[in-house]
Amino acid sequence: MTSDPAAVRPLAVLVSVQLPGVDDVQHRADIAELGRLVTTLGYDVVGTVTQRRDGLAAAAVIGEGKLKELAEYTGGDGVVGTGAKEVKTKARAKWKAEAGEGDDDRDDDDDRDDDDDRDHDNDVDKDVDNDRGRGRGKATVVVVDQEISPSQARNLEKATGAEVLDRTGVIVDIFHRHARSREARLQVEIARLTYVAPRMRESPGGKERQRGRGAGEAAIELDRRKVRDRIAELKEELEAIQKQQDNRRYARRDQLRVALVGYTNAGKSSLMRALTGSDVLVADKLFATLDTTVRALSPETKPRILVSDTVGFIQKLPHDLVASFRSTLDEALEASLLLYVVDASDPTHEAELAVTREVLREIGADTVPSKLLLNKVDRLSADERASLSRKHEGAIFLSALDPADVTRLRQIIVDHFESTMTDDELVIPYAKQSMLGGVYENARVLSESYDETGTRLQIRALPAEIAKLRKAMES
Repeated sequence: MTSDPAAVRPLAVLVSVQLPGVDDVQHRADIAELGRLVTTLGYDVVGTVTQRRDGLAAAAVIGEGKLKELAEYTGGDGVVGTGAKEVKTKARAKWKAEAGEGDDDRDDDDDRDDDDDRDHDNDVDKDVDNDRGRGRGKATVVVVDQEISPSQARNLEKATGAEVLDRTGVIVDIFHRHARSREARLQVEIARLTYVAPRMRESPGGKERQRGRGAGEAAIELDRRKVRDRIAELKEELEAIQKQQDNRRYARRDQLRVALVGYTNAGKSSLMRALTGSDVLVADKLFATLDTTVRALSPETKPRILVSDTVGFIQKLPHDLVASFRSTLDEALEASLLLYVVDASDPTHEAELAVTREVLREIGADTVPSKLLLNKVDRLSADERASLSRKHEGAIFLSALDPADVTRLRQIIVDHFESTMTDDELVIPYAKQSMLGGVYENARVLSESYDETGTRLQIRALPAEIAKLRKAMES
């Protein structure tokens, strides 16, 4: 009898605070997305603790009552504590004996939150897992939807006895696992070290250990300096690789380029495979694609059209990752046409499209000509498709798994570029017949004839390409 692999997966519990300005629908969507991120990381979500607050609790993100509720999932005591060692003296021991053991254990935490005394009806989401994970084991990881400080993470660990990650940490870890190319690994490692550096902790007795160059340089200071030096080394190596990428992009500057952009898991890689026939990774998980892939549209056109697959976006994408993946973003910025790929079957696709537009607006790519692709429409009802048609006039409805839809999209791409081309005539002297290959590569030859002056070609091409061919003939 085989065991269920899911049964041995580690357990995680989610924590989310609904802040002012975030409605219930968006909050539930954020929690669902966090659950998918955590599942991609290899955990099973055993429960969720949510709370409405005006802001994150300074000590441990959530209030005292919710902290106790969270600890039920992990087996912790739900108490942050001060972290200070108790001073043991004869006078104190005598006082405790007279007062009675345990009377001194009241929680005087100034950060006690009045929200914890409210009825649970104020919560956005009720926990459906009423047994707090009992019977499945205890959660070993607590994942917070918001970005939290190192001190908040430490306090949550004290209260729960579990490892604590915030949303940024989860995304960085996923990127770290999925990076394949040297460039992607460098980009992710820079982001990971940037995230880890301020969260490094002094080991027990570490403050007494001193080593390194500086007089009185503690071990933790030396470790942080090593991290900074390593980040600098990685950036130098990445810069050298990106220069090579820039050179390749420069060589492709006059070619027609299409960039697939959109939210993670929207179906970009499936479309890439369908449009180009390339063997790119297709997986139903978040951030399966981290490496930029460039392939020619298939069957090939004249002039050739290049298609690039890019890393997916997500809400609250860490800024360090946005900065690290500059080369991917440059593919979008320098494209001739952007195809916004949206999972139309996702209830939150409008918010996902807004995130994509915002990221591209930040890098200035919002001025690039674009088309909206509503993917996975095979999962929609007729009424849902009609509603989306009214909302997104001119959008292209398709399924990346339907060959007819892909063929139609390919023709739309070709027609888009042909609308910017012009017809012209070139006469290639017999002394320069070596230019014919370049003409056939960069233009569509409509007809070919011969006379005493040379080869006469009727072509259709971009105005800039025609000008370049004429200049080459004159040289």
